[in-house]
Amino acid sequence: MKKIIYTLAITSLLLSCKDAKTEESNKKDNGLITVTKDQFQSSGMEIASPVEQDFDVTINTSGKIDVPPQNRAQVTSFVGGYVKSTKLLVGDKVTKGQALLTLENTEYLDIQKDYLEVAEQIKYLKSEFERQKTLYDEKISSQKNYLKAESDYRKTLGMYQSLRAKLQLLNINPSNVEKGKLTSVVAIFAPITGDIVIMNANVGMPVAPSDVILEIVDTNHLHLELAVFEKDILKVKMGQKINFIVPEASKEVFDAEVHLVGKSIEGNDRTINVHGHLDDNIKQKLLTGMFVEAKIKINSKKGLAIPADALISENNKNFVLLLDNEKNTIFSFKKVAVIVGDKSGKKVEIIPNNQINASSKILVKGVFDLAE
Repeated sequence: MKKIIYTLAITSLLLSCKDAKTEESNKKDNGLITVTKDQFQSSGMEIASPVEQDFDVTINTSGKIDVPPQNRAQVTSFVGGYVKSTKLLVGDKVTKGQALLTLENTEYLDIQKDYLEVAEQIKYLKSEFERQKTLYDEKISSQKNYLKAESDYRKTLGMYQSLRAKLQLLNINPSNVEKGKLTSVVAIFAPITGDIVIMNANVGMPVAPSDVILEIVDTNHLHLELAVFEKDILKVKMGQKINFIVPEASKEVFDAEVHLVGKSIEGNDRTINVHGHLDDNIKQKLLTGMFVEAKIKINSKKGLAIPADALISENNKNFVLLLDNEKNTIFSFKKVAVIVGDKSGKKVEIIPNNQINASSKILVKGVFDLAE
């Protein structure tokens, strides 16, 4: 009995191995990949011929998201001080003329005191100058007295105007100073409308005149700043379409348009700056300084297209499964190398050869089920 059971087990194992070998030989026979009609239908496979369509001729380039110089502002203080108060953070939106923070310094009081003293002197010196001029015109006073009065007045007037300008740069109202209202605290106001991208101020920290307290960028004026190589620049014209991605952040493709083309070659890499305008609806998704990879559309051409999913990539080469024959409910495919051209959405261009043309039948769905 044991011998019979053992014999049956061996027979079953041999039959299963034979079936497996038969299935394998059906899959790859004489270099062909075969599949039954039932397998073809159950896997949702499809066969189609390449279709002629338009492909964009593009120039590959790279660059960054940026803003024009007039839409980026670094805020500094004309005279240093200590940060007294601020409530802003990176990312906050501010409007032109909005108070950003306050600084405190006794040096502000010294400037106001000097201004107040000169403002008082200027009234007397102006009066004396006008009096000496009248006396000199009437031949009553000497020219020496007249010239000295004029010199004292004009010298003091220069100091007065200089100190007044300093107060205005510090956002201190000179009229209030002349009324005796002095202050040791000044406010720093936003020079443009935009978003705060850099914030270096903490309450109590000292700020020197050369320190950048914060930086504001007007994101409504974001644009592409691309570097195009010298060999390609003559093909670039204003109005051409640009497609670009931010590879470090997303695979989403954004649209732009060539707006300005530089007139000089910059740097050792021999590139020319190309300025691209962005659609308003995508500006809120982007940040200044983002690295981008872009394609500038310079022309279009006709080509044979297949779905990108129809390609098999192996060892830096591309292949398709070409229908060799269909008989007895069996589909046989041949793995054929192809040269890939441009891409358009989910379609890729294949260059015709002695095996692939517009009438070729190619497996376009279910490729990876057979390629594994």
